[in-house]
Amino acid sequence: MSNIEIPLLVAVPILLSTLPLLLGLRFEKIGWPIAVLGALVNAGLVATIGRRVATEGRLVHSLGGYPRQYGIELVADQFSVVVAALIVVVTLVVLGYARTAGPRRNSFYSTFLLLFGGLLGVSMTGDVFNLFVFLEITGLTTYALVASDRSPKSALASLKYLIIGTAGASLYLVGVGFLLVATGTLNMVELSTAIADFAGYRNPLIVAAFAFIVVGLSVKAAVFPLHTWMPDAYAESPDTVTAYISGLVSTVGAYAIARLVYTVFTPAFFEAVPLARRGLVAAGTVSILAGSILAVTQSDVKRMLAYSSVAQFGMIIAAFGLATEQALIGAVIHLVGHGIMKTGLFLAVGVLSSAYGVRVVSKYANLGYRSPVTVAAMGVLLLSLVGIPPSIGFLGKWYIAWGAVEAGAPIVAGVIFLSTLLTLLYAARLLETIYFRPAEGVEGAVAADDASLRSDGGADIADADPSVSVGMILAAVVMAVLAVGLGFSAPTIETFLAPFLEAVL
Repeated sequence: MSNIEIPLLVAVPILLSTLPLLLGLRFEKIGWPIAVLGALVNAGLVATIGRRVATEGRLVHSLGGYPRQYGIELVADQFSVVVAALIVVVTLVVLGYARTAGPRRNSFYSTFLLLFGGLLGVSMTGDVFNLFVFLEITGLTTYALVASDRSPKSALASLKYLIIGTAGASLYLVGVGFLLVATGTLNMVELSTAIADFAGYRNPLIVAAFAFIVVGLSVKAAVFPLHTWMPDAYAESPDTVTAYISGLVSTVGAYAIARLVYTVFTPAFFEAVPLARRGLVAAGTVSILAGSILAVTQSDVKRMLAYSSVAQFGMIIAAFGLATEQALIGAVIHLVGHGIMKTGLFLAVGVLSSAYGVRVVSKYANLGYRSPVTVAAMGVLLLSLVGIPPSIGFLGKWYIAWGAVEAGAPIVAGVIFLSTLLTLLYAARLLETIYFRPAEGVEGAVAADDASLRSDGGADIADADPSVSVGMILAAVVMAVLAVGLGFSAPTIETFLAPFLEAVL
């Protein structure tokens, strides 16, 4: 069976990305409806692929009939379907927000669709070289979107991301070269067999390949100290772009690490080279601590959430290194949960910024009574980020901490607990400012008697700011509802991932 849905999932957004530019010669604002059409088509494709994977198992589609070791192979299994579903959901929600918030240029939506296709390509590819190609599509389009508001600061942030991201991609490519020299193949499944049966886990080329690949992809996943591109990119991007890349770009970087660790190198590599496992866990643990501490020290809300991501991705990477069933389930849940929580939080930040022009924590004073719906969604998402049950944030942390204890790594569990306390510290500071701190005396805050500024109701919805639409607020609310609703999904996720876990552990 050809499994044509899998290549279509990647091809549809990439092909559609040409239409905003072509039709833009005739229609001024055609980009957004084309992007929505692409996201809806792909939602149907992901649903179809997910249903087939749940009933038939792993699906494979080979392009062009070339030999497997050099050809292009797309693969859908339980893990890739979960990530693809996250990509489609976040894309639809962000497009709902972008309808009013913009940017509205047709060129923006061409780049957006290319990024959408690149993200799906990363989640579906079955060979290590095409993983590099899709990561480059993702990186190049992200650089362009970060600079899409054409301000000097965003251009500088984009340049910084370009330089650091290119270094990471180069390291990854060097690792792929070592794998090809050692095994003669680029296909992930064949690599796992060739490493085990032919090259050997202790082969210096294989060990070097692991180091180059993990370090290169850690740049994409923003693991400390390779995270330095992230705070600037998140803070200086347009709000729509921040919400999109915060939920997905580093997510697929972390996904790529897991895919290569468990499908190519396999847990047997950790047994043969225990230093690799310890290094991965140590890097993740340091990132948890560093990201949490740096987040506490921030006054800019976007930067605070960016450093929080450094900690959350550290948790996910540490879980990958623990290599237990509970830790891997927790990592997948937290990967999805982080995408939902951060997208929703940055959407809420965008709504408040559009309505009041505020980005610093102190200037959020008293906004809870001017934008009750948006702030309530932000509050729910912050509590989920802390790990308060029932939420997907709690679920991911619980499984990872359980996996750490199971793997005999109580230090990791302790660091997760400490990180939770630090997350509570900066989340509580923001919520206390929003609900209990008076605006009077805070420079730049919206005065209590200024009734002309409200984003979603407050005392009189008739005064609502026209720059904020219901769709923008609803986008943040949807993510908050998902963050809570998925907190009850543990049995479903475990059942769906069971075949994948059985195959890789």
